[in-house]
Amino acid sequence: MKGFLLLAFACTVQAAEPTLLRAGASGVGNWWQPKPRTSWHWQLSGTTIDTSLPVTMYDLDLFETSDAVIDALKEQGKVLICYFSAGTWEPYRPDADDFPESVLGNYLPDWPEERWLDIRDLDTLGPIMEARLDLALARGCDGVEPDLVDAYTNDSGFPLDASDQLRYNRWLAEQAHARGLSVGLKNDLEQVAELVDDFDWALNEQCFQYQECEYLLPFIQQRKAVFGVEYLDQPDALDPATYCPEANTLGFAWLEKTFDLDEEGQRCWEAYPWAYSTGGQGAVSR
Repeated sequence: MKGFLLLAFACTVQAAEPTLLRAGASGVGNWWQPKPRTSWHWQLSGTTIDTSLPVTMYDLDLFETSDAVIDALKEQGKVLICYFSAGTWEPYRPDADDFPESVLGNYLPDWPEERWLDIRDLDTLGPIMEARLDLALARGCDGVEPDLVDAYTNDSGFPLDASDQLRYNRWLAEQAHARGLSVGLKNDLEQVAELVDDFDWALNEQCFQYQECEYLLPFIQQRKAVFGVEYLDQPDALDPATYCPEANTLGFAWLEKTFDLDEEGQRCWEAYPWAYSTGGQGAVSR
């Protein structure tokens, strides 16, 4: 049934213009607001970053990306999105000592060094996250990807509920926009309908594998980009032939990557070209 609903929706999706605007159709805000089928590269590890890829946007680590890489991307007019964890404490970050023990919760099963944050305590977390957003602005980032913003669905060690997450996620979006930064909603699929108006785009992991992609359709309906990835090295990983054509038809910009998000990977729109005419402008926006 889910596959049928997605297919039916795809038949109603109109092709996005190949150009990108810094302000959306509403005219509210002058930050980057990408449309569906915007090309991108996502890399959070690896020894080198290829700055010559034929994509519009790069999503890279806020702290670890070198000034040289940032300068090279900016010289080419690429959009730079900067990743940081907004929902967990990471001991290896330069501001790790700014987090008091009172806001540190349970360790994450997949990332045993990280601990969930008590997102209810904005008096404590607010200045730390604002400093990260200020750093993103100072480094030349056009936007941010706040990660792990679904603590309320996990064993965080705190009695968090959906309203706590909505409050925190909206606060993050407001703070990003106050600085002129674009901001994406990472996962948190069950709250997409309530948060789509607050965020400029969505980024998802493995919605095709877990058959959850219908949750992302409100972003497409508002002509906002949906970026995503399937991991080829995870249990029960899907063959790109099973999801790339559907992702393209829906207007999603999907990648096949390894779980460590290094240099390697495949872009669905290149392996299986976009399913619409671009009027001679090329397969993707550049």
